[in-house]
Amino acid sequence: MKIRKANILDEKVVTNVYIYENKKEEYRVVAIPDIEWSQLIRYEEETEELEKRLLLSLDRILSKEKAEQLSRKILYWVREM
Repeated sequence: MKIRKANILDEKVVTNVYIYENKKEEYRVVAIPDIEWSQLIRYEEETEELEKRLLLSLDRILSKEKAEQLSRKILYWVREM
């Protein structure tokens, strides 16, 4: 499991983003307990489709600007694994 840091709620508070990877079953789980949010991401999922799905999900919890920033960070972190 990887733990990344992100400024989600405000610029001063750093929030942990947990990324679990299951190589055998080919998926990742991204979880942010502070905002009670998580997503399962399959290896075969297209980047554009994933970006839309993350943005729609995060947009329900965060402002549009924060949701866009965080979805880009998550995509980067998932690709680097």
